[in-house]
Amino acid sequence: MTSALRTTPFSILDRSRTREGREPGEALRDTVRLAGLAEELGYRRFWVSEHHSVPGVAGSAPTVLAAAVAAATSRIRVGTGGVMLPNHRPLVVAEQFGVLESLFPGRIDMGLGRSVGFTDGIRRALGAGKDATRDFADQLAELTGYFTGDQRVHPEVHAQPAEGLRLPVFVLANAAGARLAAAAGLALVIGDLRSGDRVLDAIERYRAEFRPSPWLADPYVVIAGTVAVAETTEAARRLLLPEAFSLARSRLRGSFPPLVPAEEIEALEPRMTAKEREYFTVALEGQLHGTEDEVAAELEAVIGRTGADEVLVTTSTYDREALQDSYRRLARAAAMS
Repeated sequence: MTSALRTTPFSILDRSRTREGREPGEALRDTVRLAGLAEELGYRRFWVSEHHSVPGVAGSAPTVLAAAVAAATSRIRVGTGGVMLPNHRPLVVAEQFGVLESLFPGRIDMGLGRSVGFTDGIRRALGAGKDATRDFADQLAELTGYFTGDQRVHPEVHAQPAEGLRLPVFVLANAAGARLAAAAGLALVIGDLRSGDRVLDAIERYRAEFRPSPWLADPYVVIAGTVAVAETTEAARRLLLPEAFSLARSRLRGSFPPLVPAEEIEALEPRMTAKEREYFTVALEGQLHGTEDEVAAELEAVIGRTGADEVLVTTSTYDREALQDSYRRLARAAAMS
């Protein structure tokens, strides 16, 4: 019997994480270089993200960065994970992706999310309040309508060069948002490789409620999360420490900081407060790490539980060479060509 792991495509989402002591532009250039490695190793897609006013993330303009990635590669699919639709006018998003698809035909994915800025100041600067997420379904319909030519919000308006083009559309959703993807007939991207009950229930509901659309005939589920692979289990765990520490700090201080080296975090661990340790421990949960054999077994189980059509890996760490090595090892574990 063929292994599900070896027949399931793997993709990468890189969030252009900044590193302490290095300028943000380096993170963007690292992202473009990583895309070249991903193509070489046989990953299906390479996506970039959208964050605003976050010291730890340089990726604030995903369609601009996606253009740079597509220009630096030749085969791998390129997209966004995702453009946060409440922050933008649907017409502008349609035009941007129309340009991308026209420049790089057959290689562009449109991944869309419904998050807004995480502070009042960012939301005011973007012109999107907390309640902007309530309009996501309508925004999604308007956006896709610009491609099909049947949007009715502004009937006199046509998105050029988007109208008439078709490209894969993905909705980044939590458990509650999976129904939106189903109703729109779009692919679903959902997190947590540990596949808790809420995620499994959401995936089941998505498949049950999926409505075929001009974009997709059948449900398509992408399960997303962090995977770290190294020569030893402990070395793989060390790859997770910088991101977990940054997340814990953001919970305590309200700002998501740049990554610091794992050895600095290990030196700080004994002196963490109870609350810091709690957040740090939680941040490490739900992430897969280990040797190639260990990770292969865990991923096989995840794919078996979820029936996922694809796995999207979102790993970030301070050590770029170790990150690249992790992706090489994962490619071997999944027998990518």
